[in-house]
Amino acid sequence: MELKLERIEQKVGAMTHLYPLDLQLVPRAVTVLLGATQAGKTTLMRVMAGLDKPSAGRVLADGTDVTGMPVRERNVAMVYQQFINYPSMTVADNIASPLKLRGEQGIAQRVQELAEKLHIEPFLKRLPAELSGGQQQRVALARALAKKAPLMLLDEPLVNLDYKLREELREELSQLFATGESTVVYATTEPTEALLLGGYTAVLDGGELLQYGPTAEVFRRPKSMRVARAFSDPPMNLLAGTAATLGVTLPAGVNLSVPLPAASSSALTIGIRASALRVHGRDGDLALPGTVELAEISGSDTFVHVDTPVGELVAQLTGVHQFELGSSVTLYLNPAQVYVFDSAGELLVAPGGH
Repeated sequence: MELKLERIEQKVGAMTHLYPLDLQLVPRAVTVLLGATQAGKTTLMRVMAGLDKPSAGRVLADGTDVTGMPVRERNVAMVYQQFINYPSMTVADNIASPLKLRGEQGIAQRVQELAEKLHIEPFLKRLPAELSGGQQQRVALARALAKKAPLMLLDEPLVNLDYKLREELREELSQLFATGESTVVYATTEPTEALLLGGYTAVLDGGELLQYGPTAEVFRRPKSMRVARAFSDPPMNLLAGTAATLGVTLPAGVNLSVPLPAASSSALTIGIRASALRVHGRDGDLALPGTVELAEISGSDTFVHVDTPVGELVAQLTGVHQFELGSSVTLYLNPAQVYVFDSAGELLVAPGGH
């Protein structure tokens, strides 16, 4: 499906939930709606589905104006945060329900195929209440896939699952979506999820659409500081800087050699992703000695907070590392890996060039 939103706006009373935006989804691909809670993701998704009519603007599906057309008249599949299944029906009947509505043949075989894909084939005769949360969400996903809708909307479908289940389902979903059978819209607050799913990403903040494009491109070249903040986990390190002859001067007079475009504003902000900081130096690195304030292990990474002359920095180190609080450590940074934003917060320099 080719879904196009033209000047979509959503207000409830005096509150603006979506500011006017234009968005044309890449058909038969995955688009991730990325943003913090209350960024506007669910509001936008409800407009796409036909659950809510926008205050202004048009929704076009394959060139046809479907603005305000109720969801029951549109071929849309939805998966929510909650595990929504028919409680009195077995898992098999839950998955089969959209197939029966369409009067399809070979229903049992299709149900079996979907159950195997989502690893729920042992539970086909059970009721949803007899399953774990992760298994119930797999049932909801299988039913949505069975519908073969041209538009599939998933509103943070993994948020209520534990860490291990989320990791497993993320990988499986990226494979399932790769078939290109549907235009998929997937809402999440997690940048890691957007990167794993690939495809395209629309970054939302405070009801505004900030940037839309291929996920890797939006991550590498966020057009503004707001986009960079939304697409960084842990948050991007941001430091005040001043334009200098040979680059940027950071707090405490530390010089950073970064080629700036001509006529750059004097007041700048330097962005450093946590993954760009290391504890082992290389030729050409900037050394930032400091004191360990906090160290925490998350999954297979270690996050260390270091008080340096330029301010507190958070480094994301691969593997498990041990740091004593208050101990000395030096962080190293390749100047070619920094972002530079102008006084208005717009991107001036990104790693790999202007």
